[in-house]
Amino acid sequence: MSSTIDVLVFAAHPDDAELACSGTIAKLVRQGKRVALVDLTLGELGTRGTPEIRLQEASASATILGLSSRHNAQFKDGYFEIDASHIQTVISYIRFFQPDIILANAPEDRHPDHGRAAQLIQRAHFMSGLTKIETSWEGLTQQAHRARKLYHYIQDRWLTPSFIVDITDTYPIKLDSIKAFSSQFYNPSNQEPSTYISSPTFLSYIEGRAIEMGHQIGVKYGEGFISSSPIGIEDVTELL
Repeated sequence: MSSTIDVLVFAAHPDDAELACSGTIAKLVRQGKRVALVDLTLGELGTRGTPEIRLQEASASATILGLSSRHNAQFKDGYFEIDASHIQTVISYIRFFQPDIILANAPEDRHPDHGRAAQLIQRAHFMSGLTKIETSWEGLTQQAHRARKLYHYIQDRWLTPSFIVDITDTYPIKLDSIKAFSSQFYNPSNQEPSTYISSPTFLSYIEGRAIEMGHQIGVKYGEGFISSSPIGIEDVTELL
């Protein structure tokens, strides 16, 4: 059993993808691409909200973005490792969705789960193409599949991008998808403890990052990505 999609997004926590690459996701969907997202954890160690609330928010955001599918691997927040069990699970998702492109967490970031997730996805991305690794989905044996490209979205820390996507037209959708996670961001009526991302200025920082990325390519808003391998082109004018 499989469900072929164009782009598969992995995120260590619900809202990682929204904060970092949801403008690109919305743009892909507008272009007619099928995009699926797999959150690795429920974000249960987060100071605000609960796993149940985070699932509801993730579902609401999936609708806003027009995702074809959204799953949660239910790895342990803060404790998942790059080991055989976790790699096998990620491989199963890759083989089920059979994407051309994978988007994954930043290779290095403020939250240690982000860099660890990036390494985990890198390992699984390669190993999913090895025929001697056996996986199954709902009791059915899966065929080997390796995505053509793996790109890492840039998160909290500034990392030099390999390329930047113009998200000027889809920035409003990005903002709506972020706000779907209302338990996590600024809300004066929320009495839970304040966090790094719940300050009144945090969304201004997100806009500032999008403006900075956009400035690099001469547009209003952008999102940056790091390629795990060189990007080949046939026609240099494609870069104009």
